[in-house]
This record gives sequence, structure tokens and C-alpha cells, in this order.
Amino acid sequence: MKKLLISALMVAFSLSAGAQTKVTQYRPGITEDGITYFLPKTCLHLTVTANRVTHYPGDYCKYAERYLRLSNVTMAPYETWEITDVSLTPYGAADSRQAYSIKLKSKTSAPLVGLSPDGCLLSINADVPSLPRLSKASVAEPVSTKMSASDFLSEEILLAGSTSKMAELVCDEIFDIRENRALLAKGQADFMPKDGEQLRLMLANLDKQEKGLMQLFKGYTVEEKHTFVFDYIPNGEVANALLFRFSKHLGVVDADDLAGAPVTISVKDMKSLPPVPADAKKKKEEDDVRYIVPGKADVKVNYDNKEVSHMIVPMSQFGRVECLGGDLFNKQTSTRVYLSPENGGIMKIEIKEPEKK
Repeated sequence: MKKLLISALMVAFSLSAGAQTKVTQYRPGITEDGITYFLPKTCLHLTVTANRVTHYPGDYCKYAERYLRLSNVTMAPYETWEITDVSLTPYGAADSRQAYSIKLKSKTSAPLVGLSPDGCLLSINADVPSLPRLSKASVAEPVSTKMSASDFLSEEILLAGSTSKMAELVCDEIFDIRENRALLAKGQADFMPKDGEQLRLMLANLDKQEKGLMQLFKGYTVEEKHTFVFDYIPNGEVANALLFRFSKHLGVVDADDLAGAPVTISVKDMKSLPPVPADAKKKKEEDDVRYIVPGKADVKVNYDNKEVSHMIVPMSQFGRVECLGGDLFNKQTSTRVYLSPENGGIMKIEIKEPEKK
């Protein structure tokens, strides 16, 4: 944020009780020296969280049907993608069509103006409100189910003369593990544990051995959590605007790639603001600070024709520009104004009247 200390530039000027802050519409090359600010347009930051699961085949995958009667065991690596979460975060960006200047002149007392990095007005005479934190694209540390199956292979298996024979011996080992587990569960094993805790440890160890050996036939998976971000700036109402496409086998793909299902956004004006009365008198705007009374928008995100995110968003595009009375910024009144970084609306006004002597 940048804070512009106007009072320091005006020490040499005298302040009168009736003076106001001069605010005019910004015209490049014409506006007198002053502080130029913008009103924001509301943008939408879309965060898509998706899981990618990569399956790797086992060393003995082609023997799974013969020895274990396992069907549908893959012989080659493949990926599956799934969207797990879609969230919307509104944020503001400077609207170049809504630019104004606070003129640096005598007889004014607007001492502190807080601007966003791109020049949107955020506060007057007060600290600026915090900006929303926007997510970034990222990939989390992958999680693998792979186990070291070699730790469970006996000497006989390792010395087998062919892959087929090794697969057969591993299969025999799996059946032995299952038989021993069944005997323990029935209390018929030759070496029964002394207590329940020993039994639990023995069963857990047998489960681990079987899982490691089964991976030689069924394979293992590696899971990654991906975060994708997209920014969308509504210029008005829109129905099912295409953002991107998502494939269950490829993940996020381009909008023109028909391998993926469409992810669309719809923005509808809720007409939340009352109309301006026809007989309303127009203020003398050149002496007023501008702000926005935002309207409400109904925002929906659909994936493959199913709703995945829904949010009601106060949005400047469906609001109107109003004027904040210049009388609030004179020597007689100390005023603090906080404006929304997302839509330019007034969040809070603090007025401190001078103490009477």
C-alpha cells in the first residue's frame, strides 16, 4: 500500500472552516496537480483443487489372472483426475473508466489517502483495510502407496529361475499369510500370542506383508493435490461463460480442447439496488469524493453441467457511483472513511466533531 500524506504538502497554506476537498473527474494532461485515484471493478478469483492419482502396474501384473484370479489388472500406467473443491474469492482491480483526482489546493484538510498498489481508493484519514489473500497455483507433495515388496521375499523366491516362477512362489506366500491369519483369528495357530496386544501386532504384520506382496500383482498409486487458479472479470451479466475444460484423464485442458468437460461461470444481476428517484436533485459533484454503492450478483460455477460453487457477491459493476459530501473534510470535522477493496463501497465512516470551547 502507498499512503499519501497530503497535509505535509500543505503546511504553507491556511485552512478555513468552510473549505472542502476538491475532487474532479480525471482527464490525462488536463487535470491539475493532485492525487489521482480509481474506483474498483469487482473481479473473481477462482481456485480449483484437484487430485491426480497415477497408477503404476506391478512387476507380475500379467500373472495376476493366472495365479490370483484377479481381473481388470492394468498392464500400463494411467492417470485419473478428480475436482475436489472450487472456491470463489472477490477482489478489486482499478477501473480505468472511473478515475478521479483529489486536487492539492489551499483550504482543504484531507490529510491521508490510502491507495491500493494499482491506485484504488481504500481509505481517507485512516489505515487502509487489508486486501484479500489470493491463492496461487501449486502442487502438494505427492503421497505414494508403494511398499518395498523385496523386504517380504524369501530366499527361494529370489533364487527362482524365471519371472513366472517368482510370481508363482509369491502367490504361494500370499496364500500362506492368509491361512496363518485365519488360524490366529480362530485361536488355532501353533504359536498363539499371550495377550490381545500381541495378537493385534501379529495380525497387523501379516496384513502389511500381504499388502506388499499384492502390489507385485496389482501395482501401486501416487496421489498429488493440484491447485489451479483462474481470474475472471465480469463486464455484465453472463450465462455459462466457458472458463476452461477438465478431463478425468488429463486434468485441466484448454477451453477449445474437447477432451475435457466444460467448466463455466454464470453471473446474474440480482437488481438489489432501489432505483434513483426521478426528482432527485443532483449534487455538485466536483466537490465530492466518489465511492460505489455495490449491487449484488449471483455467481455460479458449473462443471459438466453440475453446480460446483455458488456465491452471492457484492459487485461494483451492478452498483452505482455516489458522492461523499465534501463537508466531511474540513477543519471543523475529523472524518475517517474505510472503503471496500473488492467493490469500492463504504465499510465504515467515523466522524469526530470538534470539541466546543
